[in-house]
Amino acid sequence: MKVETLIIGAGAAGMMCAAHAGPGALVVDHARAPGEKIRISGGGRCNFTNLHTSADNFISQNRHFAKSALGRYTQWDFIALVDAHRIPWHEKTLGQLFCDTSAKDIVALLRAEMARAGADLWLDTHVGEISHAGTEFTARLTRDGREITVAARNLVLASGGKSIPKMGATGFAYQVAAGFGLPVVTPRPGLVPLTFSDDRFRPLAGVATPARVTAHGTGFDEALLFTHRGLSGPAVLQASSYWCEGDPISINLTPGTDLLAALQQHRHSDGRKALTTILSQYLPARLVDYLKDGFNLLGTMADQGDARLAALCDALRDWQVTPSGSEGYRTAEVTLGGVDTSALSSQTLAAKTVPGLYCIGECVDVTGWLGGYNFQWAWSSGSAAGQAIRQG
Repeated sequence: MKVETLIIGAGAAGMMCAAHAGPGALVVDHARAPGEKIRISGGGRCNFTNLHTSADNFISQNRHFAKSALGRYTQWDFIALVDAHRIPWHEKTLGQLFCDTSAKDIVALLRAEMARAGADLWLDTHVGEISHAGTEFTARLTRDGREITVAARNLVLASGGKSIPKMGATGFAYQVAAGFGLPVVTPRPGLVPLTFSDDRFRPLAGVATPARVTAHGTGFDEALLFTHRGLSGPAVLQASSYWCEGDPISINLTPGTDLLAALQQHRHSDGRKALTTILSQYLPARLVDYLKDGFNLLGTMADQGDARLAALCDALRDWQVTPSGSEGYRTAEVTLGGVDTSALSSQTLAAKTVPGLYCIGECVDVTGWLGGYNFQWAWSSGSAAGQAIRQG
């Protein structure tokens, strides 16, 4: 069987590529339904892009690589597509856009665009050996118990990374890319809760508070959530992508608050009240109780001198803790690393050394922040590769 383009992976990037690649595209996936990560994302409403998308919101060994694709298919382009399909949406916070009804609307949009482009979709299809000889790729597929050999002029790797293996995620794209001689930046979990082997935060499980969490000099102001195993919440998930094992993270428990001035005022007006009582007006009471011994939160407000209050505020602004690890791919929202961008064209996502081979989406060493950025990378990279195939 011959096709123009074989796309491995019916996720966001793969379906977007098929919608732009034109007739003769075949998308294959081992799952029973397309766009499973889309379906579960954003609590079932899909955070499909972010109003503030720029290359600065992505992590890569080449921080400039994403600029070309993001600039040629922007968040505004995808919003226009969503509007054209009459999908109602809303902005939640920080430029994050969600469907009003269901993430399934985005899957339906992509399937409709694929159908309009003349692309085919094979689900419950397993990919075996892939080879390249002369001007075409050959892939052995298994579908409905039958083995089918497909020859294609173009091959697109869009099967994602290793995150959320219970949904079938594997390192397949990395294996294929490496088999064709493309370098791969070692993958690791990103946007993932951090864990502590001593379960030190178990007493605080369920407590949430605004915080600024910083790893390797990059900080994020969002919610911090304590869990039975460690730390989670948007601020921690964001920082986890910059964290390296063995390094501490810094937690500012009072972002945007001049706590020192407030405590000095309380010392005059509430001198007889316990320091812990006053701090509980600014931090969750369970957290204050937990910090009481380690931060020496003793005495009344009248007992606290300026130096003592200043030292306390400094400590609360830079609480250093060292995670023992993360929850891994099991709960990671994305995979950091992937196919090295040095091996790809930033304009087309085509491999420089293997004509007709493209790598798009999460399998590439381009990882976005939390908040719709990774979906935008899927739309942009998928569009770039699809248009290059159509024009080629």
